[in-house]
Amino acid sequence: MGFQYTGFADEAEKSLEGQIKTLKEVGWSAVELRLLGGKNVVDLTDEEWQETYDRLQEAGISVVGFGGQIGNWARPITNDFQVDVDELRRVAPRMRAAGTKFLRIMSYPNDPENPLEREAWKKETVRRISELAKIAEDEGVILGHENCSGYGETYEGFLELAEAVDSPAFQLTFDTGNNSLHDNDCEATWAYYEACRDNITHVHIKCAKPGPDGKYATCFPEEDPVQERIIRNLKETGYDGWLSIEPHIMAAIHAGKDVDDSGEAQRVWVDYAKRLEAFVAGI
Repeated sequence: MGFQYTGFADEAEKSLEGQIKTLKEVGWSAVELRLLGGKNVVDLTDEEWQETYDRLQEAGISVVGFGGQIGNWARPITNDFQVDVDELRRVAPRMRAAGTKFLRIMSYPNDPENPLEREAWKKETVRRISELAKIAEDEGVILGHENCSGYGETYEGFLELAEAVDSPAFQLTFDTGNNSLHDNDCEATWAYYEACRDNITHVHIKCAKPGPDGKYATCFPEEDPVQERIIRNLKETGYDGWLSIEPHIMAAIHAGKDVDDSGEAQRVWVDYAKRLEAFVAGI
């Protein structure tokens, strides 16, 4: 079985209808949901979620994952933990009913104004994720930690968390571009990948290359030298899951860079999807 394709279609269109239209244009029948009309999917009311899910079912679109907010860049280790527990308890039944497997989380960045000592930061992160993982286990969903923000931003930190939490519900959603962009070096992405390959349960495709000033910026798959190595190794080591695109070319949700109404973001997203398929086929 080969790779399966999906993506965060909110980087193409704001509305649910626009996202469905984009997926149909590419020929894909699955989505990772994050923003819908500017509202995160995990914050929808029961009625809003039911309307969303009914429309997706009508369109023949399955939901691979939710781009949640637990432990992300806006929720440091000093943030009220009950907010995260409430989020998980709210969305887990919806995920279970929809057959949605992955809830994207991160691992609590330290508080820049009142930082904890590293051991205290780790201890509190482990405590929080362990409690969340127990809920996720009971609900039958996976907390997919993205290599983005928090204690697990580095591979050393993630491996410490994985060992301490020790739960099948806490796994790695590996983003193929985050470390390149954070460290300004694509080898940082490869180093994270190599160290944590056995923990990977889901893959986000993001690509980066150095610009004229030497600073890394997002790009298309064939322009990033580390993508071929990762995709080839995923195949060789038996990964047959999802490749989920998060291009960050026309939109970067965490940076407040949203899509506009020109249609250009949708065109870029569709082009990116088709170029990824061609790139993988070539490998």
